[in-house]
Amino acid sequence: MKIRNCLNPSQPCFSFEFFPPKTDAGVASLLRTVEELAPLNPGFVSVTYGAGGSTRDRTVDLVTHIKKHTGIEAMAHLTCVGHTRDELRDVLRRLDAARIENLLLLRGDPPQGQQTFEPVPGGFRYAEELVRFVREEDFNFCLGGACYPEGHVETASREDDLKHLKAKVDSGMDFVVTQLFFDNAFYFDFVERARRAGINVPIVPGIMPITNYEQVQRFTRMCGATVPMRLALQMERVKDQPDAVVQLGVAHATVQCMELLARGVPGIHFYTLNKSPATRMIVSALRARS
Repeated sequence: MKIRNCLNPSQPCFSFEFFPPKTDAGVASLLRTVEELAPLNPGFVSVTYGAGGSTRDRTVDLVTHIKKHTGIEAMAHLTCVGHTRDELRDVLRRLDAARIENLLLLRGDPPQGQQTFEPVPGGFRYAEELVRFVREEDFNFCLGGACYPEGHVETASREDDLKHLKAKVDSGMDFVVTQLFFDNAFYFDFVERARRAGINVPIVPGIMPITNYEQVQRFTRMCGATVPMRLALQMERVKDQPDAVVQLGVAHATVQCMELLARGVPGIHFYTLNKSPATRMIVSALRARS
């Protein structure tokens, strides 16, 4: 199943993102989370590539296991970090042999200890190059990519960021998924600007339910996402009450999703952080309302 075929505003799909744990116990816990979310009938799930490409094998193993044993369509993330063209070709062959049909292609973050991204000799500097490489090889993957409603933290302006996205899409991307955001206005404005720029592929909003006060502070510092003032004040009041933080996060994300669905998004991608309860509550509430 090609993901591009299930991104339909008239019947939007929900999807879940996981990251590959570093231990066998973590993998077992993640697979339990997948089982808990399976009854929600996700359109697909995705597994990230890990910092610096360090979990390459676990990513391939996990998407292969999920697709084979649960029947859920599984998308593998693939980055440029630390890989030559030949190494990337080998990964693509493994994924193709495992009948993985969908990839999310990214440049990736610099490895720990590096301030800026530097490709290895024989590697790629930009996601656009990786997209072009996959298209030029003899594969038939459906390709997704990332986009940034508030602009990538490394770009000088949102206009420059949009030019980079246009280049990626023109190289052969079938759809894009946004970085997390907490204010829907950024998403709707971004889609409008993208369409004016000639970017016509589906733009799937990425939603991360807030479940931990310190964690969301760290994430927003890293990626530059804005927390609306009202939500920030509410979080500040309950930051020492873990259950209240989760309730607030679930309520805010549910309201976000209701508006997004009402305005015709092709799907919603949930950043689960490998945990099921918050995402399960949100999707269940949305399904109940529909």
